[in-house]
Amino acid sequence: MTGQPLFYPRSFRDMEYGLEAFARTFDCAGAEPGDRAHVSFPLGIHPVGQVFARCAASRGITVNWAGAGTSTPSVLQLELIQRLKPTIWLGMSSYALHLANLAEARGMELNVRRLMTSAEPVSQAKREAIERRWGARLTDTFGMTEVGMMGAEDKPGAGFRIWTDMYYVEVLDSKSLEPVKEGETGTLIVTALWSNNVTPFLRWSSGDLVIYSEADDGVGPYAVFPRLKHAHRTTGFFKVRGINLGHQDLEDFMFRHAEIGDFRAEALNDGGNDVLRLSIECRRGADGAAVCRVIAEEVKGRFELAPQVVLLEAGTLAKEFEANIKASRFVDRR
Repeated sequence: MTGQPLFYPRSFRDMEYGLEAFARTFDCAGAEPGDRAHVSFPLGIHPVGQVFARCAASRGITVNWAGAGTSTPSVLQLELIQRLKPTIWLGMSSYALHLANLAEARGMELNVRRLMTSAEPVSQAKREAIERRWGARLTDTFGMTEVGMMGAEDKPGAGFRIWTDMYYVEVLDSKSLEPVKEGETGTLIVTALWSNNVTPFLRWSSGDLVIYSEADDGVGPYAVFPRLKHAHRTTGFFKVRGINLGHQDLEDFMFRHAEIGDFRAEALNDGGNDVLRLSIECRRGADGAAVCRVIAEEVKGRFELAPQVVLLEAGTLAKEFEANIKASRFVDRR
């Protein structure tokens, strides 16, 4: 390991197909010419923000290239959203929560109709929390650096339409590496057919466990394509006092409590004992002490762990998450 970032060059021809793959996500989200987009994906060396912005323009959508909070501070992003009145917001789901919390603390309204997210799993609980606070419909998209933008939701929570004219996907048994039947869970293997001529990835194992469906239900503009639905990720858990605590399970649990604005989970070692510490911020009007008691009791009952629950002042986590492209909501400090 050199410690240097991996470089995945693309040719001009590769980018033609890559741009088409990204552009289709706007169709799945129901975007139309004349919409206005605010792009909060990073605009740095990773191309996702720039590609989304260019593809929005190709669909006749006006674009504000805001970038992530590291380039345009979150308070300024909220001011731009209020001033320019975008109809679509694009960014990571964790940043959508962060902006919603900041807007609520400042008494600001987020008047957009559609949200488009990528790069992070969006559980049903997280989706409901984001849509409730923004008052908008969320469309999630699915891609990876090694391959490109592979698909998007056309029906919330039903899975991603996968562009199988551009990507060859296989769903295999993780042990035998034989194909699984439709509707069964398997590991995702993908080969880009057109967009990776300079750096080809052949039968790339993404680490995702998915369920394949032909999904011939006539929904959306790309109903001819199949759907992939995430079963769960193969990584992301704490082992605390012998108990495996999945990050996704804990996130779902936390965001189902409407009083919680945001949270961070940390695995610590205190005097030789493993400890789960949950730092939470409550929404305006909530009884913080009561919420802490409820969380402590329910975590113990559901996950068989007695956590330390710490109540933070609203905005504390936002300041820490601000400098990161992805919010470090789960931290192992042992």
